[in-house]
Amino acid sequence: MWGRLLTCAPIANRRKLLGNQTVPVLTQCHNKELQEGPIGMPAIRVSALTKTIQTATHRVDILRGIDFDVQHGEFVAIMGPSGSGKSTLLGLLAGLDTPTSGHIILDGEDITGLDEDRMALLRGRKVGFVFQSYHLLPTLTAEENVLLPFELTGGNGSSGRTRARELLESVGLDDRREHYPVQLSGGEQQRVALARAFMVRPPILLADEPTGNLDSQNGQHVLDLLISLNKREGTTLVLVTHDPLLSSRASRLITLRDGLVVPNP
Repeated sequence: MWGRLLTCAPIANRRKLLGNQTVPVLTQCHNKELQEGPIGMPAIRVSALTKTIQTATHRVDILRGIDFDVQHGEFVAIMGPSGSGKSTLLGLLAGLDTPTSGHIILDGEDITGLDEDRMALLRGRKVGFVFQSYHLLPTLTAEENVLLPFELTGGNGSSGRTRARELLESVGLDDRREHYPVQLSGGEQQRVALARAFMVRPPILLADEPTGNLDSQNGQHVLDLLISLNKREGTTLVLVTHDPLLSSRASRLITLRDGLVVPNP
């Protein structure tokens, strides 16, 4: 699900930049005017959300009626045991999957029932992504990977390059911007991915186990950078994790168990 190429870029721009690359990339549209949601609405509203799949022998209820709001600028961690529905919920919030019933409103827009093209456009305007796997294009330098969302949406000129370099400097990689992913450590690659996620200033950022592939020291560093950038950029952050130390840094915790929101431990 997370490996789909989702972009609001014109097809010609995608082909020009990516050629025959098959590495998954998720990008956002560079359109600041479209990022403003209605006054008084939360950044994310989830109402009576369910997700059910039918196997050959029985029905599986993954999410069984989820309700919550996330306010603008809030940092929310979602925790729960394996199989509780965390990743499914994050995929639904990102519009990468469709719910069985219920509603999801992102920055004032109801994404429930949108077709693929409209969802891709909305996702491009509203949502940034950070993953456990870094999803950097191996044939692009660190700076080019950070620039990619900007260029895919038709951006050009010095402003994009200046922004990319500022972000790389923010994550401590100003001297590594001409390096390719293979020349970077895992921690450095995740820091490039962080910079890329913030490139076009998305109002909502979704993170799926962003420190899961890193050792404790690098994981702590990446988390500190993520929180710092999130505060600086004013982004709403929703993060899925198994790590209680990571979730303790959030302003609020949502706990899932058996497809339901339950009281926090």
